[in-house]
Amino acid sequence: MTTLPIHDALAPLISALQARGRAVLQAPPGAGKTTVVPLALLEAGLVSGKILMLEPRRLAARAAAERMAETLGEKPGQTVGYRVRGESKTSPRTKIEVVTEGILTRMIQSDAELSGIGAVLFDEFHERSLNADLGLALCLEIADALRDDLMLLAMSATLDAEPVAALMGDVPVITSEGRAYPVETRWLDRPLAKQDRLEDATARLIEKAASETDGGILVFLPGEGEIRRTAQRLKLPPECHIRPLFGAMPFAEQRAAIRPEPSGRKVVLATSIAETSLTIEDIRVVVDAGRARRARFDPGSGMSRLVTEKVSRAEATQRTGRAGRVAEGTCYRLWTKGEEGALLPFPPAEIEAADLTGLALELALWGAVPSDLAFLTQPNPGSYAEAQNVLKMLGALDAQHRITDHGRALAALPLHPRLAHMLALAGPDAAPLAALLAARDPLSRGAPVDLSLRLEALRDLKAFTERRPYQVNRAALHTIRDEAKRLAAATKTHSKDRMSAAEMAALAYPDRIGLHRKGDAPRFVLSGGKGAILDEGDPLASTRLIVVTDTDGNPREARIRQAIAISEPEIRARFSDQITWQDSCAWSKRERRVIARRQEMFGAIALDDRLWKDAPDEAIARAMLDGVRDLGLTLSDAARRFVARVDLLRAAGHDLPDMSPDALLETLEDWLLPHLSGVKTAEHWKKFDLLDPLRARLDWPQLQLLDREAPAHFTTPLDRKIPIDYSGDHPEISLRLQEMFGQKTHPTVGRTPLRVTLLSPAGRPVQTTMDIPGFWATSYADVRKDMRGRYPKHPWPEDPTEADPTLRAKRRKT
Repeated sequence: MTTLPIHDALAPLISALQARGRAVLQAPPGAGKTTVVPLALLEAGLVSGKILMLEPRRLAARAAAERMAETLGEKPGQTVGYRVRGESKTSPRTKIEVVTEGILTRMIQSDAELSGIGAVLFDEFHERSLNADLGLALCLEIADALRDDLMLLAMSATLDAEPVAALMGDVPVITSEGRAYPVETRWLDRPLAKQDRLEDATARLIEKAASETDGGILVFLPGEGEIRRTAQRLKLPPECHIRPLFGAMPFAEQRAAIRPEPSGRKVVLATSIAETSLTIEDIRVVVDAGRARRARFDPGSGMSRLVTEKVSRAEATQRTGRAGRVAEGTCYRLWTKGEEGALLPFPPAEIEAADLTGLALELALWGAVPSDLAFLTQPNPGSYAEAQNVLKMLGALDAQHRITDHGRALAALPLHPRLAHMLALAGPDAAPLAALLAARDPLSRGAPVDLSLRLEALRDLKAFTERRPYQVNRAALHTIRDEAKRLAAATKTHSKDRMSAAEMAALAYPDRIGLHRKGDAPRFVLSGGKGAILDEGDPLASTRLIVVTDTDGNPREARIRQAIAISEPEIRARFSDQITWQDSCAWSKRERRVIARRQEMFGAIALDDRLWKDAPDEAIARAMLDGVRDLGLTLSDAARRFVARVDLLRAAGHDLPDMSPDALLETLEDWLLPHLSGVKTAEHWKKFDLLDPLRARLDWPQLQLLDREAPAHFTTPLDRKIPIDYSGDHPEISLRLQEMFGQKTHPTVGRTPLRVTLLSPAGRPVQTTMDIPGFWATSYADVRKDMRGRYPKHPWPEDPTEADPTLRAKRRKT
């Protein structure tokens, strides 16, 4: 048996597990932990029961089980078996079972004591998948409450071990030093130019690596699209065989990528599926494009999207280790050594960024909330609340967030709760659609978004290719067909009536039924209240009603990537109990008026929309308040003077209402609403005088105080009332100079002198003063001298204090 670095750590690991029953194992890539540790525990006789080892991916689970079985000289299904979605190789003799992480959750939910399981090993825990985090949290609770003999071990190459050890109860951390073989790392001399495409740069680096090294090459790229485009650009010697490796490939093709090449040199173009657990035969060289694709969920939009980001340092370390599994190796990185410092130390845990609907359903089935369990990272409260809202919409949770019988049925199906809901209600007929929606799009990029095209290809590929010009990923289609068969077999309910594909899709996405926006060709408003957009040239762009099944997840306005047309009768058939008439009055900024409507609503979309001709005045007035907020408050001169008077007394300490613009807008409903009868347009509002509503804010004693301390008018010697302007630093009036003849004292408001602007007979300012007697005694003589020539018909007496006030011109002499 070949000695691997992990063998040096086995003794302390077994001792730690004997003493504590729990441990964390750190072992660099290539150390051999995945295939050596389970066999070592079995040989040591530590575990009373089956050893269950979790792997993040199906390919890794199968490969690990096959490798361990080969070590024992057996075939999978004997001492070592595996179980993944859709496939199982176990027997009564099986002592070590390798499973994908979601399998553990199902086992726990069906048997809370994990009967017959003696140890659970979490391999590659550093990936922090949602299922691994949940599985560990549940196992810790089981071990603490029901099974103190349950052995738990978290294993990883790049794990931040201390927090995990603390979470597990301050357990020992065992470290295996050294790789199987050393790896030389080579960086770029200079950063990539901004215009340099990832596929072009990666292809150049692969060609460089092929010319400088020997042995197989493993290339890390973010996704299937980048893999195919890079493969098209490569110019390699004939002996190099290009092997794609990504999750959507059939298992037979995945196996071909990881097995030794019969002749020549192998170049594997892989996604992160090849980062962990797998030993790909003959690999001596790694080319790392430095990108990873991750799912990001936005609770505001309720949608997920895939984003391509730079790898973390931990991921780069994992990838580098692939070159040292079977011999000394070389790793080429598509970035400079200086750029490495800017990389994040670890990738984000899936629980921080993913859709939490499945997690919320599992916890409800368990009868817990996140804070009840030992999660290394607690889920975001907003994202978790949104997940619970989705489950309530599907009928999986009740109003108190408790699981319903329907929710239990959904949890038993190996699907996202949305698709499980569709399958549970529509029956086996929905299995092909569920499998299709759970998988990657089998049509090439550039195909229309219409989901019915995918279903057409799924039903009859030959006929589809004869009629349609779109390329089909046959391998993906084959995988979808297999999954559909498994889902149909797992579905126990049958629908009483047949449903169209659109009706089925609407069951899964009742919040994403889209109504075409009037006058806005490619845009739709969704029943959940969000917006979505289609390319203008897409055949569904002008369709009235659609069900959106996939978007790019943009939180502002998601671009539709998959949808299907649905008719109004189909919506009514499935959601009649959720369709209601609603009367509304609302201010329209576009039309600048209140619009009263009666609408038949399904969520946020109006299936029928008509004018509400007899809308109550109060409803119109309330809507007009939004119009006032939109248009703003415009005060007439009289209203402005009234507000200034109130402000003057407030400043003097009197208890009067705040009539500042902000205060008035904040309290519109209190003081303006009773006066808005008949006001429903911007034109009406323009003519509306706010004086009466503002005066109504003051009670009788306050009005009396205002008139006494800050009167609205000054009464001239001719008994004429002149409005007083209180908006400046001093109360102010303007009047004809001749009207003040005989005035021997300066006019005041209370004890405050008025600022008086004296006007010429033509109404132009002649003098502004706050001392009328002083003006008569000084400046008047100069004004008289100047004005007599201009206005000879008007009186200009030498002593204005003795003259009678007048507004008349002098009489002509006869």
